[in-house]
Amino acid sequence: MMRTRGRVDALQPYRRYDAAADASAALVIRHYSTSFGLATRMLRGQVRQDVCNIYALVRVADEVVDAPRPGQDGADRLVELDKLEQETYSAIETGSSANLVVHAFARSARRVGIDESLIAPFFDSMRTDLQRTKHDFTSLATYIYGSAEVVGLMCLRAFVAGERNPSARYEELAPGARRLGAAFQKINFLRDFGDDSDGLGRQYLVGLRPDDLDEEIWSSWLDDIDMDLTASAEAIAQLPRGCRVAVCTAHDLFAELTARLRATSAADARRDRVRVPTPEKARIAATAALRRGRPQLASAHALTHSRDLTKEYGRS
Repeated sequence: MMRTRGRVDALQPYRRYDAAADASAALVIRHYSTSFGLATRMLRGQVRQDVCNIYALVRVADEVVDAPRPGQDGADRLVELDKLEQETYSAIETGSSANLVVHAFARSARRVGIDESLIAPFFDSMRTDLQRTKHDFTSLATYIYGSAEVVGLMCLRAFVAGERNPSARYEELAPGARRLGAAFQKINFLRDFGDDSDGLGRQYLVGLRPDDLDEEIWSSWLDDIDMDLTASAEAIAQLPRGCRVAVCTAHDLFAELTARLRATSAADARRDRVRVPTPEKARIAATAALRRGRPQLASAHALTHSRDLTKEYGRS
């Protein structure tokens, strides 16, 4: 009995460090994303922690790119990003890192099967932000895959890890996860159009130029997002039961944001970042829970709310 107790005590420091790493990842979410944090809270147990750990690394990498320290130039950030990527691979191989966020991510990656095939495209897209300011359709598709679709696929790995045949379930659900990740990214491009173009000097969405905000092109990108949201909604019902409400909540929060963007001119959206008020976020989350994770079709959601918001804001 004494020997068993001693072995448990000997492991305790490692468990304490793991817990500190997980807590650090959760703290990143609380500081950086109210919408994602709200949806994540609807997950349970290990899946919730794994998704938090995934997001935390993604967020840290994004901050390396978009929030440089005083005196850092693009070359400095590229070096820092490369170091973060290599540290991530090393931690997955060894199971440990002195960087708490990397440690948390690596433990989740090892547990659910996230490997370099998903991690490398993500870091490639992060580097693109330091090397390219304007996209064509080909480069944009590559960028969206790496910056958003693979993040959806990482989360999907966590969702299906407890399934009887996780590999088969992953292959079945991967297209929907990619469409949802792509939708989220395109919505962010529209919502952050002013910050990206005026603050960071980046133009992501082909055809939308700061000096010529074509409303038809603005609407065409919203139509494209609606198609992504509709396709991904059909896949949510096939997710493991414990994940559906959380993913549905995220889906419907972004569908609401799309509706508000549709009710706003491109010029106004460039000037004032469109948001979903906190009470409305809570209502959407509660509705998703009552529907038990069955999302409204994005096109119907967007059409209904666009009409309502048009009346509210007076845009014809």
